Amino acid sequence: MEYKPHEYQNLIINHILKNKRCAIWAGMGLGKTSSTLSAIEMLFLAGENPPVLVIAPLRVANYVWTNEALKWNHLRGIKMVSITGTLQERQSALRKKFDIYTINYEQLPWLIDELGTKWPFKTVIADEATRLKSFRLKQGGVRARALARVAHTRIKRFIQLTGTPAPNGLIDLWGQMWMLDRGERLGSTMTAYKERWFRPTYDGFGVEPLPHAQDQIQERLRDICLTINAEDYFDLEKPIVSNIGVDLPLKALAQYEELESQLVLEIENHTITASNAAVKTLKLLQIANGAVYSDPSVDDDGNPKSKEWKIVHDAKLDALESIAEETSSPLLVAYNFKSDLIRILKRFKKAEVLEGQDSIDRWNAGKIPMLLAHPASAGHGLSLQDGGNVIVFFSQDWNLENRLQMIERIGPVRQKQAGHNRSVFIYNILANNTVDKAVLERVDSKKSVQETLLNSLTKK
Repeated sequence: MEYKPHEYQNLIINHILKNKRCAIWAGMGLGKTSSTLSAIEMLFLAGENPPVLVIAPLRVANYVWTNEALKWNHLRGIKMVSITGTLQERQSALRKKFDIYTINYEQLPWLIDELGTKWPFKTVIADEATRLKSFRLKQGGVRARALARVAHTRIKRFIQLTGTPAPNGLIDLWGQMWMLDRGERLGSTMTAYKERWFRPTYDGFGVEPLPHAQDQIQERLRDICLTINAEDYFDLEKPIVSNIGVDLPLKALAQYEELESQLVLEIENHTITASNAAVKTLKLLQIANGAVYSDPSVDDDGNPKSKEWKIVHDAKLDALESIAEETSSPLLVAYNFKSDLIRILKRFKKAEVLEGQDSIDRWNAGKIPMLLAHPASAGHGLSLQDGGNVIVFFSQDWNLENRLQMIERIGPVRQKQAGHNRSVFIYNILANNTVDKAVLERVDSKKSVQETLLNSLTKK
């Protein structure tokens, strides 16, 4: 695909080219990854030598950066590898010659100890850089302290990417900024930072910024931090849609393909059967989500009658976690199967289910960080726009009306009616090489379910 950057993406590229140590603050779906890769490719052409290290959450390190490079023609020449997995796999990856290496934050201490004085990465990119907020000169987060050992001695170009630099307020900025300037702008220690711009809270258990803190801190960071606000570049009348692709583990993909081709699947001594195309599609969607019911029977609403289901993978849960961390905004999450709901609640302890007016009131008051709703139960009449402007479709579903009604609960019209001058973000979590994409395509077409499904299977 030919890369045609938007105006704001050119700003990101130029900011990276001009500043050896900088931060990009822009939400998901605004092209941080492709813009950063484009800047790196330009630096390679200008004579800067690889390798480059990308630090990111595990799913992002394994899939997102590689897939983004494959998407654009000008980036396909970049050779990339992940330093994740077992010890043997990580060591094997390090021995090979690549342009960009990606690693998850959890493996940072190992990597720094493994390489020692042979550290080869002059350029480092920290994706979802808020994970560095815990850094302190003494104590603090183990991974951030490990990175600090090389941040100013062996790294010449340091790029931070995040959509939410201060999810818990200005207090989160010091650790991230120290990695860029060693305390030049916000103070050499966390204590100095607090003493200058914060005061104890009324209850004495925390700190709050002084009245002048916001303006002064922003001014000090202006030269190295580029902020991209979606509202400045997009029509607020239209939601900003991002499709988040996830790769199924090999075993889960094999099970999916077996059911797709044979209509029968064996999981842990349970035989999963699909007697017709409709039931088959339902099973395929369940596997794409990560859990499949043992009994194919459904009720009049298309919901599984069985209460027994088996976990197949957690790829979509990992993607939802990345979205939650990157946006740091309240999320309205749409699910389709009870198994999805149970698994989401288990992973996200602060998530709550939409249940009556009390849930609606607490969501709109900002007291629920993740509200889970079935599209059929969150339709006409519900007003959820005060609680947030981000919706995530964990599951894909053929019912177009339910989807549109779900979006409308926090949609652009309702946002404006409530006086919120902000964009609406929609994230679709899609399992790659599954029926998920075909289901989503129906939203933008007038094709029947049967026609869409047949087209999808024929193409595959």
